[in-house]
Amino acid sequence: MSTDTRTDARPDSEWPLWEVFVRTRAGLDHKHCGSLHAADPAMAIQMARDVYTRRQEGSSIWVVRSDQIVASDPGDKDMFFDPMEDKVYRHPTFYKLPEDVDHM
Repeated sequence: MSTDTRTDARPDSEWPLWEVFVRTRAGLDHKHCGSLHAADPAMAIQMARDVYTRRQEGSSIWVVRSDQIVASDPGDKDMFFDPMEDKVYRHPTFYKLPEDVDHM
């Protein structure tokens, strides 16, 4: 007779959720590619490698527990991403660019 308690799928008995970031080549940014449930960091890395880099497209993997991520509230958008029009010192409008600098 089996006493497997995993059949009782209560939310508090699930493995934690991990966010997965993969860098495709050295020098590039890590990009978020998905999420997975794992028991610990080592298992999360292993599972992320198996799921998100099956075609050997990665050079580095980051895993972060979702409950450790701190994010801004979309309702605070104005406070965090305030337009800079009222901060004229951030705009280089007070001097003339040389003619050979045409890509700015």
